[in-house]
Amino acid sequence: MTITNPLPMSDVPVSPAPTTPRQLLRIATAGSVDDGKSTLIGRLLHDTDSLPLDHLDAVTDEEGVADLAALSDGLRAEREQGITIDVAYRFFSTPSRSYVLADTPGHERYTRNMFTGASNANVAILLVDARAGVLRQTRRHARIATLVGVDRLVATVNKMDLIDFDESRFRDVERELADLGARLGTEILVIPIAAKLGDNVVRPSSTMPWYTGPTLLDHLESIDLVAPAPVATELRLPVQWVSRPTDGERRRYTGRLSAGTVQIGDSIVALPSGSRSVVTALDTLDDARDVAVAPLSVSVELADDIDVARGDVLVSGEPDAHLPTLAREFDATVCWLAEAPLGVGDRLAIKHTTTTVRATVQRIHSRLDPETLDEHPGSENLSLNDIARVTLRTSAVIVTDDYADNRDSGAFILLDEHTNDTVAAGIIEGSRAVLDRSDTPSWVPSSITRDERVRRTGQHGATIWLTGHPSSHKAAVAVALEDALTASGRTAYIVGGDNVRGVLDIDAAAGTRAATVQLARLARLFADAGVVAIVPISSADGEDLAAARVEIAAAGIPVTDHHVDADDTATPAEVAAAVLRASNA
Repeated sequence: MTITNPLPMSDVPVSPAPTTPRQLLRIATAGSVDDGKSTLIGRLLHDTDSLPLDHLDAVTDEEGVADLAALSDGLRAEREQGITIDVAYRFFSTPSRSYVLADTPGHERYTRNMFTGASNANVAILLVDARAGVLRQTRRHARIATLVGVDRLVATVNKMDLIDFDESRFRDVERELADLGARLGTEILVIPIAAKLGDNVVRPSSTMPWYTGPTLLDHLESIDLVAPAPVATELRLPVQWVSRPTDGERRRYTGRLSAGTVQIGDSIVALPSGSRSVVTALDTLDDARDVAVAPLSVSVELADDIDVARGDVLVSGEPDAHLPTLAREFDATVCWLAEAPLGVGDRLAIKHTTTTVRATVQRIHSRLDPETLDEHPGSENLSLNDIARVTLRTSAVIVTDDYADNRDSGAFILLDEHTNDTVAAGIIEGSRAVLDRSDTPSWVPSSITRDERVRRTGQHGATIWLTGHPSSHKAAVAVALEDALTASGRTAYIVGGDNVRGVLDIDAAAGTRAATVQLARLARLFADAGVVAIVPISSADGEDLAAARVEIAAAGIPVTDHHVDADDTATPAEVAAAVLRASNA
């Protein structure tokens, strides 16, 4: 053997190996109980060599057969009942990619956990038992996955070994899944598998030669995870913490970027106040970084001491910035997670980005039928695990985006105000912007004088205010008053409640001075037209009513107010009669 001119190893030119950042794919499982989710997860862990040996030994019997389902049922109650109860996260990897898999329960009682598991997923694996086909819970889970923005669904028709790998049965289920995908507006890749044996999970099946598509793992490996490049004008920085100023350092505003980028010199706007400033300093965990990109956590310093508090949102101040909606009312889809039902008028706390305010259920528009995926209108209450479209109204302005545009500022949870338990998860699907009513309106008098109007119509306008606790029967008294007045030939109308809320951005139930004054201005218009305006309102204190009187007295219109006592035993008609006697109407 002849060796010619070998180079010393130190002299061999070495090219750096190309490095590609490992991608992380988040997966949620979905489907009905007993469809084999736990077995599939165990198979993925086993066949990708992601199992510690002691874990495998713990579930292997004396004959050397491993119970793969037991690998993912971490709770004792899960193992005893043979069902998954809580969301558990499993991790596995391949040479090219890492995976986080949310093992979500299939049992209907634990549907709420599916909402949690799917909320951060890139892909949902829909499990279907080849013998049973698509079931009610399968449809519900698929709907939840698409609701929370998971637009990649792959269905695995499992237990093919129990139907002798019958292609015709698979094709029947495949058609069911195609119909389901059409109803959901998405395409579903369907793969026949036998998770227990490993067919088409990680390795291709030799017993189903009629299937020529990818294995489940091949499909997961091929999913493109390229995220859209962050754009500065899309900036969303919900403020989580405001630091005190120190010597040589101004106040800092800290939070996690949910969209966009921020760097020194950027013009920003603080919402909802609308105050403007410029970023003068920026801190991230990486000292070398001079621009922060979502979803990094960041601390910024501003050129001006503007009023910014926890819960405010910093957005781009550029002229072409994409701005969120400042809203107190929005439409949403919610999954109700509590045993107690939810009804129209119920009050809860809403946690949205870094702020928590009160919210009232204004309407329940429709409820999803998990069997047909149809939405049925007219629901008054929601029960555990119901999915519904609702309108919520908040006690303060919140900075919103639609969930389709931003999964952080478009999502929220509802809390029980007394227990602080999470009772619902929801996504925003349309907000109504708050109108700027900071200016005092200019009243434009009618071309017909009030005296002339009274002479022509025989009507004197007036306002009657009915105050009282929400549990009092002031609404019934208002109805009795309206009935008594119109029966006597007067024109009367109830100004408040749903008839106002449905057409104007005024929430009489909010109990704020702004709402009370807005109602006063509306009642003044009615009264100026010769109508007796009846205004039932909750929680208005003396100063609020005084502000309302100022609005109405400016037009010289009579005002009567009456407090309806919750403990009053008089009937609404009796109270209405007493109010009429005391009024000038």
